[in-house]
Amino acid sequence: MSIFNSLGSNYDFVFVIKSLAHSNRLVYHSKLQHLLQKEYDGKTFLLYKGREAIILALRSLNLPIGSYVAINGFTCFAVYEAVKNAGFKVEYLDIGKDDLNFSPETLQKSLVKNSKIKVVIIQNTLGYPCQIEEIAQICKENKIVLIEDLAHSIGTKYSNGSETGTIGDIVVLSFSQDKIIDGISGGALIIRRGVKLIQMEGGLRWHLPKKQLINRLYPLLTYLIRNTYSFGLGKLLHFILKSLKFLQNPMETGNGEIHQLPAWYCNLIKHQFEKSEESLIYRKKIATIYAEEINQNILSTQIKKLIPFSSNLRFPIFVENRDSLINYLKKHGVYVSDIWYDAPISPKRFMKQTNYSEQCPNAELMSKEILNLPTHINVSEKNAKEISHLINQWLKLQ
Repeated sequence: MSIFNSLGSNYDFVFVIKSLAHSNRLVYHSKLQHLLQKEYDGKTFLLYKGREAIILALRSLNLPIGSYVAINGFTCFAVYEAVKNAGFKVEYLDIGKDDLNFSPETLQKSLVKNSKIKVVIIQNTLGYPCQIEEIAQICKENKIVLIEDLAHSIGTKYSNGSETGTIGDIVVLSFSQDKIIDGISGGALIIRRGVKLIQMEGGLRWHLPKKQLINRLYPLLTYLIRNTYSFGLGKLLHFILKSLKFLQNPMETGNGEIHQLPAWYCNLIKHQFEKSEESLIYRKKIATIYAEEINQNILSTQIKKLIPFSSNLRFPIFVENRDSLINYLKKHGVYVSDIWYDAPISPKRFMKQTNYSEQCPNAELMSKEILNLPTHINVSEKNAKEISHLINQWLKLQ
């Protein structure tokens, strides 16, 4: 068994063929745009990355100089970087002790302390829904723009029955590697109300052909790596391709430029949307197996309750000696070292590039213990039970 959290884990052989075969016909661009406009009821712009959608959204708001954008205090560096590249300051909102998202109460307290908060971004971490009704009401009362970042949570349902992307003033989507909708790369900005898109000087840039070539080959290369890893060839291939920088790096930092999404990605993304319901059902099934099979002492009761409503991008467990468990699973062919998140603003190696200064103690504690398990199509139900059994075995050794 060779199971990965990422490394092209959303792809099967059919996806590999589609990624190699799709042409750059502009009709693909308009079809995806139409699909998203209908799904989320707003004007849609297709971009190369989800973080670029955040930048474009924030620049379009005409916010006062010195404005703050409030973000989840347990998030990816890409979100922080997008806010900074848009020209604004970051307000960190700490998560709850048994939650992956900030609470309405935390938001309210931050607004009292900082009147310069003009935008709030919610992310429904790992697909588990936040308390959107209360958060949306607070934003409305304070005339704050609410952005729903669906990088983790396309298909998630809120407690009121609404689907993610139907509440906020603005919606941003990411279609990059290992997301619910994985088109290798891609993002979208959907303006639902109250925002007029600014005119970009010179228009949106087209992304470099070399980048597109690396992206197009990524599903094939990762498919070969995963399927030959157990007998050594895949491991060697992975090392060589990483050394040559010929594998797409999802954490590649940007400089604030915004790029139009080439049409060939759009057709892949559209196909992923068309099978998304099937994928969500499958992820829920795998998450439920983990929740039932793994020792309950390392699970979150709150997260278990949210499985039926979540996109279940990954399933989190919480252990004190995380590195030991990662190494134990690795010896049995399960590779989960790419932790989401190993720091309040993750990956940890990027923390020095932020202005974070211990504002989120709960996120710091969570980041030391969380380990996320895969729920994607390349984890079978049998695999999920074997992984659960291995974790329980490891716990007995502690």
